[in-house]
Amino acid sequence: MPQSNVFANHRLLLYYKGDISALTLFAQHSTGSICFPEPLPALSSALEPEEFKSGKVSIHPAMLVNNINWLLQLDNDLLRVEPEFSEQIDTPGGIITVHMARFMLLDPPHKLMQSRDCRMRTLPELRGRPPAEMELLRRAYTKVM
Repeated sequence: MPQSNVFANHRLLLYYKGDISALTLFAQHSTGSICFPEPLPALSSALEPEEFKSGKVSIHPAMLVNNINWLLQLDNDLLRVEPEFSEQIDTPGGIITVHMARFMLLDPPHKLMQSRDCRMRTLPELRGRPPAEMELLRRAYTKVM
């Protein structure tokens, strides 16, 4: 059973990268957002690394993945945390930390995610998202490549 407030100050980006083709796709849910389980608040903006706030005890990203698995009814071995990715977003309600998890599959999970009312999208298909999401995508893509 997931913790209900685990995503109060956290979000996850879910992505797929083909090991051979290097095709990179990001999960997008029906709201259009790339942040799971819910979009970032309006007026959010990405902080630069030198602006990151630290000190508070934070939730381990594996707990976020476990909660996403439960919410989306995914197998527990489908997603793996990207330990090198942790970005902070400034929102009207405070800092939200965004982590990233990779689909550990040979083929893109198009049908699986469609059955969860989500889509797998390329970077160009995600143009026009709010600025904070576009910056997250840029940083995620840089990290993945």
